[in-house]
Amino acid sequence: MTNISLDIDNNLDDTPEVPEQSLLGKVGAFLLELVKIAVLAGITIGLVRYFLFKPFYVKGQSMEPNFEERDYLIIDELSYRVRQPQRGEVVVFHYRPSDDFFLKRIIGLPGERVKIDGSKVVIYNEANPQGLVLKENYLVEQTPGSVTVTLSPQQYFVMGDNRDASFDSRQFGSINKNDIVGRVWFRGWPFSRVTTFGDTMYTL
Repeated sequence: MTNISLDIDNNLDDTPEVPEQSLLGKVGAFLLELVKIAVLAGITIGLVRYFLFKPFYVKGQSMEPNFEERDYLIIDELSYRVRQPQRGEVVVFHYRPSDDFFLKRIIGLPGERVKIDGSKVVIYNEANPQGLVLKENYLVEQTPGSVTVTLSPQQYFVMGDNRDASFDSRQFGSINKNDIVGRVWFRGWPFSRVTTFGDTMYTL
């Protein structure tokens, strides 16, 4: 009988080695991850700023003393997509035909008649056909001028809190709903005046 010798090589040294990733490759992978994170963060911030919130710096004195020059505000653009603006809310709107944005307080709502006479603001609507004087505890000074405006179903009457120094609906008339950017939601600067502004429940 012929003896057959089977030599089995159990030497694992012939297994191909996987080269370690070079330092340059590691740095490149890290930088790529940073780029991905930066791009995603940029897209997220862009979407938030375009669809939900927008920063706004106060310019001028028309809303003093409640809002002062260089106050840094965050504007809520989402609320008015699910509900209507409310009386007393401070809003940013696009003043046409210019490209300017104004900060004012909503005084008159769609369908109402607003009358300013003798430093009083009187609101006429279905609930108050005889008219009721608006109580504005946020004012320091009275409202000068003599104006009567009837608003259409898509119009709002707005005024600044600093009535003597405000260019508002008393001069340029009512504004349209589609010109309103959003309501003031948060004041982040100065730190001593950081404030969150909730929904305004303003009743006559």
